Amino acid sequence: MILIFGGTTEGRAAVNVIEEAGKPYYYSTKGDEQDIYLHHGIRLSGAMTRRTLKAFCRQNDIRLLIDAAHPFAEKLHDTVTDVAHDLGIPCIRYERIYDRSYLNPIFEDNCDPDDLPFKFEYDNRDLLRELKKEKEGHRFLFLTGVQSIARFKSLWTKKKYECYFRILDRDSSREIARQAGFPEDHLVYYHPETENLPQLLQELSPQAVVLKESGKSGGFTEKKDMILEYGATPYILLHPELEYYDITVDGVNSLRRTLEKMLPDYFPLRSGLTTGSCAAAAAIAAFRKLKNPILEDFNRNIHTVLPSGETIEIPCQSVSGTFSDEKIEVSATVIKDGGDDPDVTSGLPIVTTLTLNLAEAKQANNAPVQTPETWEFVFHGGPGVGTVTLPGLGLEVGGPAINATPRQMIIDNLRNCIRYYYRYLPNAPIHVTISVPGGEEVAARTFNPRLGVVGGISIIGTSGIVKPFSSEAFVRSIRKEMEVARATGACRIVINSGAKSEKYIRNLYPELPPQAFVHYGNFIGETIGIAAELGISRLTLGVMMGKAVKLAEGHLDTHSKKVTMNKEFLKEIARRCGCTPSSIEAIDHIILARELWNILPETELQAFCSLLIEQCHRHCDVLLPNGELTILLITEEGKIIQ
Repeated sequence: MILIFGGTTEGRAAVNVIEEAGKPYYYSTKGDEQDIYLHHGIRLSGAMTRRTLKAFCRQNDIRLLIDAAHPFAEKLHDTVTDVAHDLGIPCIRYERIYDRSYLNPIFEDNCDPDDLPFKFEYDNRDLLRELKKEKEGHRFLFLTGVQSIARFKSLWTKKKYECYFRILDRDSSREIARQAGFPEDHLVYYHPETENLPQLLQELSPQAVVLKESGKSGGFTEKKDMILEYGATPYILLHPELEYYDITVDGVNSLRRTLEKMLPDYFPLRSGLTTGSCAAAAAIAAFRKLKNPILEDFNRNIHTVLPSGETIEIPCQSVSGTFSDEKIEVSATVIKDGGDDPDVTSGLPIVTTLTLNLAEAKQANNAPVQTPETWEFVFHGGPGVGTVTLPGLGLEVGGPAINATPRQMIIDNLRNCIRYYYRYLPNAPIHVTISVPGGEEVAARTFNPRLGVVGGISIIGTSGIVKPFSSEAFVRSIRKEMEVARATGACRIVINSGAKSEKYIRNLYPELPPQAFVHYGNFIGETIGIAAELGISRLTLGVMMGKAVKLAEGHLDTHSKKVTMNKEFLKEIARRCGCTPSSIEAIDHIILARELWNILPETELQAFCSLLIEQCHRHCDVLLPNGELTILLITEEGKIIQ
């Protein structure tokens, strides 16, 4: 059994990961305010002492603890890690993602922290001491939560300052404030779903605002920027550096892959890595060799940041390098692991080579020194990486088939690497060459030749992770998600292909809970059928052009391994809605369906999309005979057409 400590966004995310296994677990929160539905989990409420937690773990055969509680719940963290150590139970910390780039000037430019437009401390007492240096009569707004009211009592009980605390609008929070003796008329309220900070800044006009470094999920950067823009001074309480955990993760993918390693049979299928993630990890390993030439050939895990911002470990097979007066060239190899997805590239070596031509550095002697943000990276395709021969892929014709997201992922990871070393590097572009030995042979078994990519595979991946593809397992997980969505009592369920389309549609339905959004992947027909079985009466289907053109033709499973875009069908749609002969002819030359957004004039596009959606309804409405189906077509920029 697994025991999760939550009550946070991270706790909810951990539940979503554990639910994929379809096995029982426990989910513990201090209170019962968090609205969360557990399909296989058992909810526990109330704080646990070391003694009660130890007894619970023994009585319920707990084999793994996951601490996804708030980073500032230090007493709970101590309790969890102490019990884990005493009982010999592995303990995973699910941490938030933190962006500390705002502190870079201190380390990069050796600036005085007092010159920054914000103040920061690691400790409540140090922060309190700094606040007391503010001028008499200043007004403070605290965003640090109701539990912090008592900690700052020596400040707000003095008449020297006027203090306001923003707390959750609920009775339990008001009771904590009342017990601390804080004046009720200086409490301001908010709801987790609504950010009212701009309004409070205007109404209260504070000189200083105190906030916790709450990470990406807590909206820290946005809050800090709002305060600075308003003109107040942010006082930041930095998050505690938590220790004594066996493993720390900071996202759903890193948690899933950690559990797959610790508990090999826990999930039905194992996740994998994209070629883009492998190339990025190899780039990091190569840079380590570049900055440390005596680094021996090694086999170790490389911490790699995914496009979502979370970090995963990717094993590197080898590194090597050559160093001369003309150039520095280092290479690293990562073996592509596709998990349990039937991926033809699984097992291939992905090699990233970094090259610094010292001649280019000499030519740039008089040029300004590059910074991590301005450093130039030049991409090349080595053996086994395809060359783009046709427009439409969003890549330069004649250039390497390295997609935009993997390129940016490599750049972001290399910028993280060079941040504290760039002053010691030759002032020259870093050439990034990706090679895939055996890639040319494998590419013949993919759709690359049809897309105009010749001579090898593409370096791809939008999330960095390959979700295991198994029709039976995937549909089972969809059913579980749909059951959870129905149990929330939401007035509508929204199904999307993935996170990108969901992000766009969420703005259309802000009142729906997160569980009301379900990913269908490619299984549109199966998902609508499940909705019908569960008696869901109002269903919204979000679909982007690539899947829409397949669905409109009647393909209810849109996976590219089963069905490809039919240009003859699209030309027939174009003829029926009155498109000009030149527009119809242009369809013959597209490679990807999303090009339709650009080749059709605005006057024709609206009629084309309307008929396309009508055709989708024709095949989907019959699957939901007793319900109302709304179909939304989503552009690449997030515009919604219905």
